Amino acid sequence: MQADTWAKEELSPIRDKVYRYIKGMILNGELVAGERIVERELADKLNISRTPIREALFRLESQGFVKTLPRKGVVVSKMTTEEIVEIFTILSSLESLSVKLAANKVIEEDKIQLADQIKEIEKLLERTDLDTKHLTDLHIDVNETIYKMARSPRLYEMLHSLLEYIQAFATVGQEVPGRLRKSLEEHRAIALAVQNGDSELAEHLAKIHIANSKAAYLEALQMQP
Repeated sequence: MQADTWAKEELSPIRDKVYRYIKGMILNGELVAGERIVERELADKLNISRTPIREALFRLESQGFVKTLPRKGVVVSKMTTEEIVEIFTILSSLESLSVKLAANKVIEEDKIQLADQIKEIEKLLERTDLDTKHLTDLHIDVNETIYKMARSPRLYEMLHSLLEYIQAFATVGQEVPGRLRKSLEEHRAIALAVQNGDSELAEHLAKIHIANSKAAYLEALQMQP
């Protein structure tokens, strides 16, 4: 997105565009945990004043994506042990409910969509080298598909918000050897259970998947300097 376009467009406030821009850099890994975000540098890069940047950073801080440190300024947040335990405890309850509802409400159109995603997962599992970016995108797609199949808008919004936050720190959990492939296998099993309408199995597998993901994040956190 060009800076001069930002200045001319009136479809949404510049602060919202800046918010989405910075958040996008965090979610796709351009800005990593602990990295400084300098208002002046962003203002020069985007050819805008520092005010909308400051407003966007304030919004991101309220959502936990960044934090302000004394003598250092604004930095991308790092997940703490307490945050990992809290987030995955909540996610376990919400995701297990979502997959259970999805399995109970699955229709033929859903089954076809899941079948395509399951095939894509199986193709990836056949490879010896896993494309991390492709894998992350596929995880998100499968989750989004199943969450929408639950047909519970409020539940979807809560899960979407949680997973978006976790996505910002996805590389942390991926540092554990073998976790990427194992996570892919777990997603395949959950998708198959939902596709078959087996709500109890889907719920059980989702809880196992979240527990394993939490363990991977905690292990990776211990590995960091």
